[in-house]
Amino acid sequence: MFSDENGLMETQNPPPLDIRQEVFRQLVERQDGGTPVLQSRNDIAVQFSLSPDQVQLIEREGSKNNWPPLS
Repeated sequence: MFSDENGLMETQNPPPLDIRQEVFRQLVERQDGGTPVLQSRNDIAVQFSLSPDQVQLIEREGSKNNWPPLS
């Protein structure tokens, strides 16, 4: 699922906010460093024991909410 009107992730059991923000930070840093998007998502999914779909939702949530390192 996507973020609600408040920017919160709507899933059955989303990771805590601090974990989601760390996932997002690492995704952005890897992608900015030249790692392809799909590879970075898959690497992060394995590292944090998440599904690729969860990682993509976190990526969208972080972009929408301008999480660091974007802010």
